[in-house]
Amino acid sequence: MNRIFIIAGELSGDTHAAGLLREMKLLEPDMKVVGLGGPKMREVVGDGVEDWVETAGVVGLWEVVKMYRYFKEKMNGVLDSILDQKPEAVILVDYPGFNLRLASGLRTAGYQGRILYYISPQVWAWKKGRVKTMAKVLNLMICIFPFEKDFYEKSGLRTEFSGHPMVDRVVTLKREWKREPGLVGWFPGSRLNEVRRLFPIMMDAAKVIKEAMPNARFAVSAANETLAGFMRNMADEHGMPEAKRWIETGTVYDLMQRAEAGAVASGTATLEAACFGLPYTLIYNVSWPTYVIGKLVVRIKHLGIVNILAKREVVKELVQGNLNPQTLATATLELLTSPAKREALQQDLADVVATLGTGGAYARAAQAVHEVLAGV
Repeated sequence: MNRIFIIAGELSGDTHAAGLLREMKLLEPDMKVVGLGGPKMREVVGDGVEDWVETAGVVGLWEVVKMYRYFKEKMNGVLDSILDQKPEAVILVDYPGFNLRLASGLRTAGYQGRILYYISPQVWAWKKGRVKTMAKVLNLMICIFPFEKDFYEKSGLRTEFSGHPMVDRVVTLKREWKREPGLVGWFPGSRLNEVRRLFPIMMDAAKVIKEAMPNARFAVSAANETLAGFMRNMADEHGMPEAKRWIETGTVYDLMQRAEAGAVASGTATLEAACFGLPYTLIYNVSWPTYVIGKLVVRIKHLGIVNILAKREVVKELVQGNLNPQTLATATLELLTSPAKREALQQDLADVVATLGTGGAYARAAQAVHEVLAGV
């Protein structure tokens, strides 16, 4: 019986880790799993996984710095737990700021078990030099984008392309719906600080859109009821109580299929929107210290993964100073008023999604883990 210590630090990581664990349990039902993650992982493997994603899932350098003591104590605690328990393998799921440091710390402390990484960190965008270190401390990298396999394998790191899990989810979530004319879908993100920065811009953009297109309607996707409540308060404070009626919880994938156009916060949701064929604009706004430092280290032309995969700007990106109510309204109105632009964008999105595999992503990832643990 293998003992696994697994760590995911965000809501998306919790989802992916749960999918991986579910498939791993089919291969090894007696597997013992502990670690850090979220509610979906706990549904699969029980109380051995501590739910910390709501606290751990902060975005932006400045926001992480403010929680330095918390993360330092957590890192030390996880290191001690793994070294004490000596699991056969440690599985790290995305969350590179914490997980890559943990991997190095484990090897420095003498951990001899397998360290496997699922959902490869985007070091190709911000710190290519780290790949050499990763090759020394990791036994396996499982990536979900096709171009990453060659990138990591050049360093000597064993790498498997499992396909993207969203391909499988789309099959079960897709509806044969017609898009609702004039409906704008706003997707301000799954983190409080994202919503705080983006939702006011969305509300003001809605005013501009409504003036130009009186039949326009709006719906806002809230990742959970906590964020929905926060947005309702923001609507009141912003002097737009009518915006409270826009807020929906638990309907993100439905809204991506109902809306005629929309705007999506940079992150996992931009690829989800692409999978559902939503004509959208990517939006991004973080604290200025985080943005400035990010510009210094990021080495790629585009921010959105769809544009990175396409190697050109398929989806319009409104980033930091270029994002304001007027620019967002203009980009959204261009999509709302031009069927040709919507159709061309949807075809480009479909072409990108077609590169992500044909399904079975979690099963292939689990098989790759199983083979490494079996010494294959």
